[in-house]
Amino acid sequence: MKRSEIKSVPLYFDRYINRVDDIDLFDAFNKSIQQIDELDLGLLKNIGNKTYQPGKWTVKEILQHITDTERILTAGTLRFARDESDFVISFDETEMARKSKANDRSFEQIISELTAVRHSTIELFKTFSKSDFQKSGINWKHRITIEAMGFNIIGHQIHHIGFIENNYFTLEKK
Repeated sequence: MKRSEIKSVPLYFDRYINRVDDIDLFDAFNKSIQQIDELDLGLLKNIGNKTYQPGKWTVKEILQHITDTERILTAGTLRFARDESDFVISFDETEMARKSKANDRSFEQIISELTAVRHSTIELFKTFSKSDFQKSGINWKHRITIEAMGFNIIGHQIHHIGFIENNYFTLEKK
């Protein structure tokens, strides 16, 4: 299934889902791994724990946020697939980032974890049948299908890596 074939894109999550190319979900997952693999580790190390503004997350915290969010979303997605359609995915991203200890870890560790989680997500999505992809549950305040959740997970990464490129990579050009 392609992004354009999603029957219902919930408001709020459209900001992530619509960032994904209109390609097959599994092709998009593979492309998302390529995006991770293409991160410039040298540049990330030069940025280190700097932020583009006081009080903002570091690049490490952003990358950890992608990983943590994906773990939470896939756990919820599994519950949707197992017919717990009234389960609500909810978490405090600010507290999660604050308590992540990401800044105490290396970029290699954080990127390795993100890649491993993405591979695990792909394997989970491979277990879903065509009818499972139409099942839904509540992500935060919005009902979302499993197929839309797959594109949402990918788009969330695209959003944050784009944010890093636009707001943090410039720190090294100054």
